[in-house]
Amino acid sequence: MTVVSRPPLTSDERTQLTGWLDLQRSFVRMKCEGLSEAEAHRKMLPTSPLMTVAGLVAHMRWVEYSWFHLNVLGTPDTGQTPWTEDGHPDAEMFVDDVPLAQLLDEYDAECARSNAITASLSLDALEQGPSVREGGAASLRYVLCHMIEETARHVGHLDIIRELLDGQTGYTKPD
Repeated sequence: MTVVSRPPLTSDERTQLTGWLDLQRSFVRMKCEGLSEAEAHRKMLPTSPLMTVAGLVAHMRWVEYSWFHLNVLGTPDTGQTPWTEDGHPDAEMFVDDVPLAQLLDEYDAECARSNAITASLSLDALEQGPSVREGGAASLRYVLCHMIEETARHVGHLDIIRELLDGQTGYTKPD
């Protein structure tokens, strides 16, 4: 995924929501450019050892899957997710043996599937999966806003980890 532009200033709501989400998603791959496997899997935060570049990419992939497939569409989990009933709550972040390129490709593919789901539904469509929140099912509009927030927050984490790894900051490509 290449870095995309911000959505047009006067575009419709759907274009704004999907545009801002796609922009944040594009920063994920950009923040990973030029990293070695060792750097991508390096544990920089002693209090959060699962929060590596690779772990965050894997987490974001499964968050996309969870929100759009499990929640919005209501697709039952048939065991393809990394979570189990008695397993670690952050099981998706145990990726020390998975190459960063594979994780990024899986993330991009999941984002494309999420975009296809989004394109097929009204912004007013309600989640079909079992609701775990007080207040019931959320609209697709809510999910898109949440995913903008979720993705931007984790892009910020990637930005900090990247700075700790090699000093690279901001939204510029590494030299």
